[in-house]
This record gives sequence, structure tokens and C-alpha cells, in this order.
Amino acid sequence: MTEVTIGKAAKLTEIKVPTIRYYEEIGLIKPFTRTESNRRLYGVSELNRLRFIRHARELGFDIDAIRAMINLQANPEKSCAEINKIANTHLADVNRRITGLQAVKRELSRMIEGCNSGRVDECRIIEVLQDHGQCQNEHSHLNAKV
Repeated sequence: MTEVTIGKAAKLTEIKVPTIRYYEEIGLIKPFTRTESNRRLYGVSELNRLRFIRHARELGFDIDAIRAMINLQANPEKSCAEINKIANTHLADVNRRITGLQAVKRELSRMIEGCNSGRVDECRIIEVLQDHGQCQNEHSHLNAKV
């Protein structure tokens, strides 16, 4: 395969063109070369890097973790212990978020079960949302992204 344009790279990797440009801007990827008219061209290695980044993002790794793993790939003879540490840290974070989401689910279910579908001024859901002290599950550590 020869080098492909950014549009073709986007199609092949299922990553939008602006996202590829962003990854280039923050140093996760660079084009294989540029044409005389300054168009980006990507080769097999760059496409593989983009697929790696996409999959890592799908699994929830943040940009810093991805950058660290990419940097570690530059030393293939080294132990993968550091990559294992990054993955374990991410797994622990995922488990914390799952625990938090389970608490949110329990609290929402409890609020909904307490609602008699009457009038809004008597709504149990509104009442509990206005007074966090009525919650029975700890979920305050969760942020709006969850």
C-alpha cells in the first residue's frame, strides 16, 4: 500500500479528520510525509498508530496514558511492566467508576420507586434531588461526565 491522504486515513481507521489533526497537533501522530502542496500522507505505520489510539480511546485510556504507551513502544526490547502498570491503573479507575455508577443506579431506582406519579409539588424525585441528605447511596464523588 502506498501513502494515503488524511481523508483516506480517516476512512481506513474510522477516525474523523479533525481528530487526526488533533492527534497530530498534540504529538501522538505525525504524517509519513507531506506533498509539495503540503497535504498530509500517511503510511502503514501511521495507520496502525491511529488504530492503536482509536482502540485505546474506545477502552477509555486518556491521552496521557496513550502517549506513555506510544513512547514505551519506541523501546521494544524493554519489559512491558510499565504498560502493565498503566493498564492496571486504568482498570482500577474503571472499577471505581462502575462502583459509583452502581450507587447512582440504586439511588435512582429508589427515587423512582418512591414516586407516586402525583403532582410535581409532591414529587419524591424532586424532593430527594433538592436534599442530598435523603440519599441512601454514596454517589457524591461522581462527576457530571458519568
